[in-house]
Parts: sequence; structure tokens; C-alpha cells
Amino acid sequence: MASSSFLLTILLALAASQAIVASDPSPLQDFCVADKHSPVRVNGFVCKDPMAVNADGFFKAANLDKPRDTKTSKVGSNVTLINVMQIPGLNTLGISLARIDYAPMGENPPHTHPRATEILTVLEGTLYVGFVTSNPNKLFAKVLNKGDVFVFPQGLIHFQFNPVYDKPAVAIAALSSQNPGAITIANAVFGSKPPISDDVLAKAFQVEKGTIDWLQAQFWENNHY
Repeated sequence: MASSSFLLTILLALAASQAIVASDPSPLQDFCVADKHSPVRVNGFVCKDPMAVNADGFFKAANLDKPRDTKTSKVGSNVTLINVMQIPGLNTLGISLARIDYAPMGENPPHTHPRATEILTVLEGTLYVGFVTSNPNKLFAKVLNKGDVFVFPQGLIHFQFNPVYDKPAVAIAALSSQNPGAITIANAVFGSKPPISDDVLAKAFQVEKGTIDWLQAQFWENNHY
């Protein structure tokens, strides 16, 4: 009986440790290039036959050295994400990256990545960045200059803002998932389809329903391309 209880304890501990460290599925072979046309649905993508894979499965002419357009964005930023949808060889490797361009006074508004931690490096300009913890919501913020690095823990709300009125900024971010996901807070709360009840939001934000109705009537833009 004691040995059975001990074995059960060990199994539960192992299961808990796997849940703690788990992010994307770990690779069990050298690579698993995504077969995005397979009808089979799994957590991630089915692997292509390794014999049918070539170097193009790990490559994209992404032109990440070229500035992106930020003028048409209402928030003044443009996020160019390179994930498994662009490079199928990222499947099971647990990594992706993004180039982020910021107009003067532009921002990447508060958002979360539900499946990834992010590490960001400023290539040009200055950024005011930060993240907010889970309740009771402490803010960790910093002004970054060229060459500086900042980490945003997985799932926490974070942002970047270019405080300079006459110069753009550029950053590169690495993320610990082949498909990190992004939930822009304002878009999710006020721009969901169908909309969240204005009764719910008026109570949550402690404002009049007319204010919520006005916010929900706005066009909530996605700055991820």
C-alpha cells in the first residue's frame, strides 16, 4: 500500500513538472516540417515526410532589413511576425520572431502572448516598455535605447511605446513558441465579434453604457501583419 502511494506521488510530481515546463510540443526527431495541407488535426502540425523536405522548408525571404509602413496604422506600429505559418520548419521547435516598426509617438498597444515569453531588442530609436503582473497588477517598466534588451513573461499584458515625436524606432523580438498568439486588450474587450454586453463592460469599467457603446463603435485595428 505504501509503495503504491509512493508511486502515485511520483507520477503526480512528474505530471506536474511536465505541466510547468511545457510550452510547445518538444521535438522527438531532428525536425518536423509542418504539412499545412494535411487533413489530420493535431496540436501544431503534422510532419512532412523527411525525405520530401528541402531547405526551403526552413527559409523565408522576409526582407526584415526593410522598414515597414506605419503611416496607415491608427496606433502607429507594424508587427511583422515570422512563425510556423511563414516557415514550416519551425514546427515543434518552440520559437518565432517579429520585427516591430514604430512611428514617432507610435505604440504596440497593451497585449498578451498566451503561448510565449518574449525577449525584445531595440535596433533603432528609443522605446518605453513595460508589463503588468497578475493581480494585484504591479507595473514593471523601463526606457530602452538602441541595443537594450527587455523580457516580457508569458501571458502577461505588455506594451511598447516610442516616446520620441520626430524619430521612428525598430525592434526585433524572439518568442518562445512556433505560434505565440496575440490578444490586443482593447481590441478583445471592445472589438469582439459578437460584442460583449455593454452592461457587462459598463459595470466592469464603472462608466456609463453610452461610453461603452461609443468605444465598441470604433474600428479596432490589428497591427500584426
